[in-house]
Amino acid sequence: MLELLGVAAAMAAAGVAMGFLVGLFGIGGGGIAAPVLYEVFSFLGVDPAIRMHLALGTSLAVMIPTSTRSFLAHRARGGVDMEAWRRLALPVIAGVLLGAVIASEASGTALKWVWITFSFTMAAKLWFGRDTWRLGEVLPPRPIVELWGLITGTLSTLLSIGGGALITTMMTLYGRSIQTAVGTAAGVGPLIAIPGAIGFIWAGWGEPVPLPLSVGYVSLIGAAALIPTGVLAAPWGVRVAHGISRRKLEIAFGLLLATMGARFLISVIGAI
Repeated sequence: MLELLGVAAAMAAAGVAMGFLVGLFGIGGGGIAAPVLYEVFSFLGVDPAIRMHLALGTSLAVMIPTSTRSFLAHRARGGVDMEAWRRLALPVIAGVLLGAVIASEASGTALKWVWITFSFTMAAKLWFGRDTWRLGEVLPPRPIVELWGLITGTLSTLLSIGGGALITTMMTLYGRSIQTAVGTAAGVGPLIAIPGAIGFIWAGWGEPVPLPLSVGYVSLIGAAALIPTGVLAAPWGVRVAHGISRRKLEIAFGLLLATMGARFLISVIGAI
C-alpha cells in the first residue's frame, strides 16, 4: 500500500511539472507523461514488449484536458494564429490516424528510436538556430502548411506529444513570434490527443495488458493520476511563457527535449 501511495504521489508531482511545461512550451504534455508512465509501468512489471505502447497511449489520454486548457489560456491572451490553426486542423487529424496505424505494427524499441531522433534534432535546432533563419514573413500557400500538419500529426502520435516543437518551428520560420508560435502549437494539441488516444485504444484492443481499468493501450488509472494536477498547473506555464525572452524559451525547450531523448537512449542501450 505504501509503495502504491508513493507511486501515486510521484505521478501527481509529475502532473504539476507536466502541466506547467504544457503551458510554457505549448506542448501537449505527453513528452513529460510518457517517460514518467514508462517508469511506473516498469515498476508494476508490465511486459517490455507493450510497455512503451501503453505509456504513449496513456500519455495521449492525459494530453486531452491539459492541452485543451493550455489552448484556451493562450487564446484568451490573443496568442493563437487562428488562420494557421484552421489550415492545420484536418491534416493533423489525418496524420494522427496514420500514426496510430503505424504504431499498431511498430515495436517498442522502434518507437523509442523515433523519440531519440526527434528530440535531439529539435534540441539542436533550438540551441544553434538563428533569428535570421527565415523562409518568409507569411505562411506559404497550399499544400505546404497542410503537408506539415500531416507530418506533425503522424510523428506526434508516434511520439505521444502535442506537436509543439514541430508547429513552433514552422511558425517561427515564417516570422511569427515565439509566443504566437507556442500558442498556436497548443491549439494543435487537442487535435492530436483525442484521435490519438482513440487510435491507441484500437491498436491495443484485445492485447493482454496486465493492469486493471485499461482499455487497449490506455491505462485509465494512469491518466486519472496525472490529469488533475496537470490541468491545474497549465495556466502557470502560460503566464511565464508570456513574460520570458524568446531566446531563454528556446534554450529551455531544447534542454527539455534533449533530456527526454537521453532517457530513452539509455534505455535502448541498456537493453542491448
